[in-house]
Amino acid sequence: MPESRDAATAPVYVLRGALLTDGACTANAVVAVSGGRIAYAGPGSGFDASQFPGAEQLPLPPGTSLLPGLVDLHCHGAAGGGFPDGDDQACREAVDFLHRNGTTSLLASLVTASGEELLRSLGVLKVLAAEGLIAGVHSEGPFLSHARCGAQNPLWLRDPDPELLRQMLEAAGGTLRTMTYAPELPGASELLRILTDHGVIPSLGHTDADARLTAASLTEATDLIGGASATGGFGPHARPTVTHLFNGMPPLHHRSPGPAGASLRLAAAGTVVVELVGDGVHLDPETVRMAFELAGAANIALVTDSMAATGLPDGDYELGPSEVVVHDGVATLRTNGALAGGTATLLEVVRTTVAAGVSPADAVMAATLVPARVLGLETEIGALRAGMRADILAVDARFERVAVLRGGHVLDSPA
Repeated sequence: MPESRDAATAPVYVLRGALLTDGACTANAVVAVSGGRIAYAGPGSGFDASQFPGAEQLPLPPGTSLLPGLVDLHCHGAAGGGFPDGDDQACREAVDFLHRNGTTSLLASLVTASGEELLRSLGVLKVLAAEGLIAGVHSEGPFLSHARCGAQNPLWLRDPDPELLRQMLEAAGGTLRTMTYAPELPGASELLRILTDHGVIPSLGHTDADARLTAASLTEATDLIGGASATGGFGPHARPTVTHLFNGMPPLHHRSPGPAGASLRLAAAGTVVVELVGDGVHLDPETVRMAFELAGAANIALVTDSMAATGLPDGDYELGPSEVVVHDGVATLRTNGALAGGTATLLEVVRTTVAAGVSPADAVMAATLVPARVLGLETEIGALRAGMRADILAVDARFERVAVLRGGHVLDSPA
């Protein structure tokens, strides 16, 4: 994963606070940063300041917690820029806003669109990935169910098309990391084989499949990833994911558990990771708490599904080719009122998840280490340990942003 800036120019910093990483909390801790890397992370009693002469101690208020930089697997944009639009400058501004708000690693998510638009957007985002600004691309479609398309434009939905997929993989140049697919579509198994052959994580979603087919497809994807992992195609903890669990699929019913029931069962077994948009809009807080208690934080990735309106006032926006209205922070399609992505940052999602009754350690793990493992980047990002990239988010007792470091550089507060 490329460094975002020259590590040799990164200052030496010392940060003090509670250390919240790897599903645990250590009070009175210290994190030392040197050369863009974490040099020490642990109890203050074990820290030797003499090893860091000239280090600058960042002024952090009492009650500060030190978190790994957040990792978002599902994010369509922010600050007026939408990743599906393929506008280089707007994409850069969105990434910059997200970095400054604590999401130091992210996948730029596309939406269903024409093949030409998808290839153009992949070409733009490939450059951002090469510069280390994003961790890669997530394609939400176009091989999705018409019955559960949500905010996806039905005009461009299609059955799995190996030729289009290969064109997308070529245009992405190795930066396509995940793709959402509906398992009931003809050709889904071949799609899984092509994706996993190219190191792309399949993410089941926007589907009308029943529980049996959902489980069979996710098991197939798990087996394919396992086979590819043996030859170096994936990291040791890579697993298929489920795109925004409960959204874009039939509701859980006691006589028809559908994709949600099957996905929760497999997540609890540790074979898949389920995404949750825990922003207080996409899911009721009780649903978020239930999912954590049933599946476990190690099998959940908190995501934003954020779109261009994130960080901006209510008004009219676009999500790919679709017109979106944002009212009271809720984004819906102008045509039918369907939810059209989120407007919260990942830090806000973590805060809302904690407010729902999930422990801070679990909420943070689901927004850091779990998604880093999905991407095979857990030795670089997603935790605060010696040797890892110095992506650090400092928050106060209310989980409000205090400071952000990315690659050992302090980022200014967002405007």
